[in-house]
Amino acid sequence: MHNVLTYLHENETRFIDELCQYVRFPSVSAQPQHRKDLAACATWLVRRCRQIGLETKLCATPGNPVVIARTPRAKSKGRPHFLVYGHYDVQPPEPFELWKSPPFEPSVKGSSLYARGASDNKGQHLAHLNAIEAYLKTGAQLPCDITFVIEGEEEVGSAHLAPFLRKNRSELRCDTVVISDTSMIGPRHPTLTYSLRGLCAMEIKLHGPSRDLHSGLFGGTVDNPAMALCQLLGQMRDKKGRVTVPGFYDDVRPLSPYERKQMTRQPFNPRAYQKFLGVPKLFGELGYAPIEQRSARPTFEINGLTSGYQGHGSKTIIPAWASAKLTLRLVPNQNPARIRQLVVQHLRKVCPPAVRLEISDGHGGEPYIVSLESNYVQAALGALRKAFGYEPIPVREGGSIPIVNDFKKILKVDTLLLGLALPDDNAHSPNEKFDLGVFAKGMQMSACLWQELAAVS
Repeated sequence: MHNVLTYLHENETRFIDELCQYVRFPSVSAQPQHRKDLAACATWLVRRCRQIGLETKLCATPGNPVVIARTPRAKSKGRPHFLVYGHYDVQPPEPFELWKSPPFEPSVKGSSLYARGASDNKGQHLAHLNAIEAYLKTGAQLPCDITFVIEGEEEVGSAHLAPFLRKNRSELRCDTVVISDTSMIGPRHPTLTYSLRGLCAMEIKLHGPSRDLHSGLFGGTVDNPAMALCQLLGQMRDKKGRVTVPGFYDDVRPLSPYERKQMTRQPFNPRAYQKFLGVPKLFGELGYAPIEQRSARPTFEINGLTSGYQGHGSKTIIPAWASAKLTLRLVPNQNPARIRQLVVQHLRKVCPPAVRLEISDGHGGEPYIVSLESNYVQAALGALRKAFGYEPIPVREGGSIPIVNDFKKILKVDTLLLGLALPDDNAHSPNEKFDLGVFAKGMQMSACLWQELAAVS
């Protein structure tokens, strides 16, 4: 292990140079004009994996290709096998004018590398690849087999990943999955995310008159769909911040005493958080601290409202319709299909009778949780501890990563979420960056991880 860590340290400059090469590809999966850039990026990745010494292939899908890279298989049978997931596609860089340096021209400022994709997710999975290189180039014995699955459609929903996993299930059969595509609290608070919220999205539309009406000639005789929509949505949450849909909280599991203890270890300053968000006052479900509200409690959110005239000046009408985009963040043990049914029933019950309600389904995903008592979780915490030199914190994350549930359903294994992104890395925003100190520690963490996981397999 000493030789592995020494190799990582001695090659840090080269690893940063290679990350710079990687992020120069404008591999934006959401924009069709970058299809060739995505292909070129995948080809670069294949070449990099082969240079490391991995058995690598580029697998075609109906969308962007998937890169599969495997460590040379040892002759001994029964060795543990772990899978590392990452994605080489990135978010659109717009708006360009808010970037302090061009998004696809990497720039090192201080201890950070600025570029689109540096943190999300090229730098994070490259840390794992570099750790494996250190093993293979020094001749150190890997105690397990490792397969990398790196795709190019994560930022647009990974539509072809689940079919790919099903098609290659036997080849990808493993003991657990490792993903570094989440955040850590800070360099002194290395983080393992053990739970994710799920998602249920829908759009509702209230139809009123057959056309926009003159508000002076007809106002007072028909219900205004925009007003009716506001009244309808206003009934979905009470003054205590609780969702009013009957049965909404029935399946919510309370946090265990151990989980609550871990939550109190997270550094949190309410005033600084309020200032960071730019709000006059924090608001959330009464009886729960902000950390719990944003990670371990379900929510009902309005994402967008549309109705009537939106142009310059005024137009005195009663709009023919009004719509709202909604998402519900769900916590472990809540079923998206059941929650959707409960919400639809409640919306239909309280909808004003003078308008017609139309409901369209959106995307969704189940919540995720892995037991903190899992041997693999404890092993991963050990690797974080060794690499960063601080006691790691297991956390619940408020966001959703649907692919985690694909791994659970298709490969029948849990996922260890070992994020290396800092809260200010600006993922999905202008001036995305990746802390190079965390990059170095992440490589060390990965080197330690395979020893720790193999020991409990």
